[in-house]
Amino acid sequence: MNRDELLDAYRRMRLIRRMEERIGTLYAQGLIPGFVHTSVGQEAVAVGTLFRARREDVITSTHRGHGHVLAKGLDPARMFAELMGKETGANRGRGGSMHVADPALGIFGANGIVGAGLPIATGAAHALRQRGDGTIAIAFFGDGAVATGAFHESLNLAALWRLPVVFVCENNGYSEFSRTDDQHPVPIAARAGAYGMPFRRVDGNDVEAVEATMSDVFDQLRSGGGPQLVEAVTLRVRGHYEGDPQKYRAGEQDASDPLVVTRQRLAALGAADLDEVDDDVERTVAAAEKFATDSPEPDPASARDYVIVAHRTFDERPAGSIGDRDVSTSRVLRQALDDALADDPAVFLAGIDVAGGNVFGLTRGLAGKWPGRVLDTPIAETAIMGLGVGAAMAGLRPVVELMYLDFLGVCLDQLMNQAAKLPFMTGGAVTVPMVVRTQFGSGRSSGSQHSQSLETLLAHLPGMTVVMPSSPDDAYGLLRTAIEDDNPVVFIENRLLYERKGPMPSPEHRVPLGRARIVRPGEHLTIVSWSRMAQLASAAAEQLATEGIDAEVIDLRTIVPLDRETVLASLAKTNRLLIVHEAVAEFGVGAELAALAVDEGFWSLDAPVVRVGAPSTPAPYAPSLERTWIPTEHDIIRAARSLAADR
Repeated sequence: MNRDELLDAYRRMRLIRRMEERIGTLYAQGLIPGFVHTSVGQEAVAVGTLFRARREDVITSTHRGHGHVLAKGLDPARMFAELMGKETGANRGRGGSMHVADPALGIFGANGIVGAGLPIATGAAHALRQRGDGTIAIAFFGDGAVATGAFHESLNLAALWRLPVVFVCENNGYSEFSRTDDQHPVPIAARAGAYGMPFRRVDGNDVEAVEATMSDVFDQLRSGGGPQLVEAVTLRVRGHYEGDPQKYRAGEQDASDPLVVTRQRLAALGAADLDEVDDDVERTVAAAEKFATDSPEPDPASARDYVIVAHRTFDERPAGSIGDRDVSTSRVLRQALDDALADDPAVFLAGIDVAGGNVFGLTRGLAGKWPGRVLDTPIAETAIMGLGVGAAMAGLRPVVELMYLDFLGVCLDQLMNQAAKLPFMTGGAVTVPMVVRTQFGSGRSSGSQHSQSLETLLAHLPGMTVVMPSSPDDAYGLLRTAIEDDNPVVFIENRLLYERKGPMPSPEHRVPLGRARIVRPGEHLTIVSWSRMAQLASAAAEQLATEGIDAEVIDLRTIVPLDRETVLASLAKTNRLLIVHEAVAEFGVGAELAALAVDEGFWSLDAPVVRVGAPSTPAPYAPSLERTWIPTEHDIIRAARSLAADR
């Protein structure tokens, strides 16, 4: 760095230091709520790393991310306001200290989940590479994150695909309350070797050393050199959180203060205006604090804003058809993906064995037709979901595959804490237009880990859209709509319906999200179901009709948003409600529908609400046991007869 550049770096570090010191004071005074994790002593890592970054470059950060976002250019006033929970904050007071973001500046967010930013940065890097302009991603993480699965999966995928991303480990000596040396069996450098990834180790308290290292790394990334891992060795001066008594710290060596080191170098270079810089920073911080203090809090009436982007509304039209022969649902789904790829260059598919056709052959042939847009991944569900999140935030429309719905637990964080929450936590600054295709289905002795209907877990996540079609035309129309939607959508197929046949819908066919279908009108009772159980409910209704019981069958199609209006209107007509789902009956979507009926449809009820679902055991393997576990057409008929007996 020349003298002017070093002076600029000192100014940036000084700003971070004074901001953090004031944040600590304001937190102690109760003017900043929640949790606060400051980066005092680590300023050179943030400033040195981002000194040569472009505005378009993307960063992901950590719970200790104030320095990163300030170094990337976030307005101190908007940051102060965010930490104080004010409407003028960077995220309208929805994110707070651990979730500051500004996608317009390439700040894809600090993150309260250790390691969670790494998969997102990997996804962003994939999207950035498509631009072809040398834009890169920078993933900051602490030494504690090295032990997480997200670290391994992200570096593995980035190395495999040679993505333009640098993983910057701020090794500050502590993983929360534990010494770093007690947490890892091998040095961080050894981790890079496992992925064949170049590794750099730099003094994180020397801003010039960090800048020189990162400048070289950036040049290599921008020229297609593939990902790198950098360890910046620094020191966490303050506690894990503000107020941490730090009783676990004793006898450690003091590291050089990056501001003192830089100030001494500037003095040696003849810089005489350092006190003026300090005074200017003080005025900036004071003005930012005043702005935040004087700013209004969010209007309580806006508490539900930014959870979702409004779904497109339109009148549903008949599906139309192509050809004169019925085709399987699996072929319909494949055609929907093919048509989406043709219509929008931002769409891409990724997942385990997706390029080879997927485990059911559903995507067979698409990789050859759409090179570079149908991508196989390692068996790494967290990285796959993070790929979707980061790529969606960076402007693409990913369709990522979770091979079995049962594998949701392996990658739930990226859906629950990232995709579903980011639009809200950023005050609407971010959209996450991604689709997660997955499948389930009991009845083939797949056992307890490959048979579960887990839509309730996903439906309980505000911000997530959940779709479960039962017919070929709905499968096409809902999938096309989901891909075009600006919200994260989990699209759950039932594999036992893959060979169910129907006409191939026309490419224009779309089905609105959140609108149920009345499959069969009726007068005596309402049967609400979805996915394969909707087919069984329809068959049961036909049998019931021969017995003089006229059942109205509603196929929800979309679990979230729930079409309450259609269900309540039907209940008002029939006065009886039967709910059928493949999932375990207790605490399921059926319970939500029953609560809806009692809460808003109470005066329409002439009988108790009845649910038909699986018993509260894991899905059995033995066919004889599984047959007793899965709801059947006979179970539906028996429940309907009992419900309609006193009409």
